[in-house]
Amino acid sequence: MPNSPPPFNRLSTTCFAFRGYNFENLGSTPELLAHPEYGPIMRRRLVECGEIASQNVGRKIDLIRRVEAREEVGLNAYADAIALIIGAELAHLDILRELFYVEIEQSQYFFGYSLGEIVALCASGALSVEDAVGITTAMADDTASLAHGCQLAVVFCRKQELPLKLVQQCCIETNQEGDELIGVSAVLSPNSVLLIGEGTALDRCREKLAERLPCRVFFKVNEHRWPPMHTPLIWRNSINTRAAMFMAKMKSGLKPPQPPVLSLVTGKRSYDEINLRDTIYRWVDQPQLLWAVVYETLRSGTETIIHIGPGPNIIPATYHRLADNVQIQTKGSLGSRTLSTFVNRPWLKNLLPERAALLRAPMIQHVMIEEWLLAQKF
Repeated sequence: MPNSPPPFNRLSTTCFAFRGYNFENLGSTPELLAHPEYGPIMRRRLVECGEIASQNVGRKIDLIRRVEAREEVGLNAYADAIALIIGAELAHLDILRELFYVEIEQSQYFFGYSLGEIVALCASGALSVEDAVGITTAMADDTASLAHGCQLAVVFCRKQELPLKLVQQCCIETNQEGDELIGVSAVLSPNSVLLIGEGTALDRCREKLAERLPCRVFFKVNEHRWPPMHTPLIWRNSINTRAAMFMAKMKSGLKPPQPPVLSLVTGKRSYDEINLRDTIYRWVDQPQLLWAVVYETLRSGTETIIHIGPGPNIIPATYHRLADNVQIQTKGSLGSRTLSTFVNRPWLKNLLPERAALLRAPMIQHVMIEEWLLAQKF
């Protein structure tokens, strides 16, 4: 068997990172579907995931038609978007296995943001494709319906850490004031989180944080609507308990993933042969601990991260932002525009002595799989 090409020839220090849902989900899937070598593999996975999703939602989901028409799939077709992402990501791995002879199972870790964690579990053999698509699409329409009254905001401090417990306390106090709910959806770094809130909940939570922190707290509200995954908001339609009932009946989920999967529920390597259902149950309504997993990859010697999925965004952006900040704190050389953006980061300076592994961030090699595939010559 031919040797795997760079950058896949050192899999023991290579992680595969899987993206989740975004308001844009096509990425380069149309180009890969039209490719003479990749197209049949991509088509096979999209048809498979579309058919499974169709059975779960009770309507026809034709992913091939959407991709060939370059029809973007977002919140208005949430189940379609989920099936598309899962199909595209699994197809990327199939292409690497079948055409480039990459023994993906020999890699260091898999991990994924939000939906990406479910795909990582499927790709590692812990979940079947039927169950991975089923868990995520069976309640998709009800989950999407919750997004219309919600806002997502990146909340951050520039000068100090943002205490997670304080943010959670302000969310709890906001929830006590009326019927509107708010919750932390992700921990992006020690100084930034994602919040999702209903109605005026974001504004009221902002006021509480401003009263208790000595430095300014920034709320950057996203213009798009987002399903309130990984927050208590999904309790409104009993998404978590209904997912648990689905998982109680599924056939897969009784063997540990290979390679190991770093969970954003726990921030570490947690999955074994019996806890998958319990961990995914927590995945539904508890925050994504992205920062903890980023640090774990740095601490454990990861050298390369392969970003799987159409148009990866939040995971590579987190690593690149950290790398730029580390270079500034260690007097690295950056352009003047970047320098002006990242000056004065005391929160990171305070972390570096005790978390020296953060210094490795600028040395990580990142590969966007779509770009890499389309650059190959046959």
